[in-house]
Amino acid sequence: MFFVDKPYVSNFFKMTIRDNAIPIVGTDMAKELDLFQGTKIISEAQAVKMAQESDNLSLYTTSENSIGWIAKYLSFSDLPDKIDLFKNKYKFRELTKSMFPDFYFKAVKVEDLSNIQFSELPLPLIIKPSTGFMSMGVHKVTNSEEWKRTINLIYEEIDQNKDLYPAEVVDPSLFIIEQCIKGEEFSVDAYFDSNGEAVILNIHKHFFSSDDDVSDRVYTTSKEIIESNLEEFTQFTAKIGNLGELKNFPVHIEIRRASNGTLFPVEVNPMRFGGWCTTADLTYLAYGFNPYLYYYSQIKPNWDELLKDKEGKLFSIIILDNSTGIDIEKITSFNYKKLLSKFENPLELRKINYNEYPVFGFLFTETSEDNINEIKRILDSDLKEFISTNEIG
Repeated sequence: MFFVDKPYVSNFFKMTIRDNAIPIVGTDMAKELDLFQGTKIISEAQAVKMAQESDNLSLYTTSENSIGWIAKYLSFSDLPDKIDLFKNKYKFRELTKSMFPDFYFKAVKVEDLSNIQFSELPLPLIIKPSTGFMSMGVHKVTNSEEWKRTINLIYEEIDQNKDLYPAEVVDPSLFIIEQCIKGEEFSVDAYFDSNGEAVILNIHKHFFSSDDDVSDRVYTTSKEIIESNLEEFTQFTAKIGNLGELKNFPVHIEIRRASNGTLFPVEVNPMRFGGWCTTADLTYLAYGFNPYLYYYSQIKPNWDELLKDKEGKLFSIIILDNSTGIDIEKITSFNYKKLLSKFENPLELRKINYNEYPVFGFLFTETSEDNINEIKRILDSDLKEFISTNEIG
């Protein structure tokens, strides 16, 4: 059974659950999300009964907002604890400590951040909410002046975003400080089947505009990216699954490869693939198979077949976060038509209410490898070129 919740459910996901009669738990929020007519809705009581009668259910959530429901109604199972192992980044570091015994991390209450002895911290470092989502509250610090600015910025962000997500998704009461993992970053959608075997459903390379960039602007997948990482990432994912004793469990993993080739998990997001129905939907657009259905039906991708005729093609997710530096109240419009003109083959544009969420939208694109500069341009853009404001002069 699957769960749907805010902030976003794509039409592709809605089509998938309707056409394949995948049961959707009929929460109050599910009733507000305009699911397609004919979708199989089960009551919350039915969902609880299904979970009680089977330890082999395939559960999936479009949003981590549903984690609260699972913790409340499925507390008789081990699923809430499994989820918390990964959702709580401090617990995750403790879980994987045997794999990385020399990795530095420290949990700090938000009210104690100002009292930390900065001289005792490793540099560069990353500080982020122990329970977080996307890049909200994530900061890189390289010196003491940045540390002071970052602490002040964290307090401002907490005040600005306090009503955006429930505490199960973003909880700013506890932060984790950890050493910065340098190297290439990738995201992986995967699931552990009923036997605990790891199955990779896609691999995206996370591009950054600079060494200091921690944003989520561009994720790209290609035949070369998948073929050169599939075996190694599958083995790495399997190790994490063994530590957590995971079965029937979908994940979205962020991985960094250090300069010496060592793989480090940045984080593992439980019970979902990429947020906002992004990475899984792009996988379908790029390679023609449905990751939601593959997980639900326990199907493994035949990558040799799926990657045929994909040479020289890059498939990207462009996350149009508000990086303008301009208060949202002053922005009157976003020029989506101008945005689309910057790309050779836009696949899908999703406009988002930027007054409700700090993102203008999501763009899925297909780009020729020899035209990668269009990806680099949007990566470096602060997006001011696409907005109009009510400022005069």
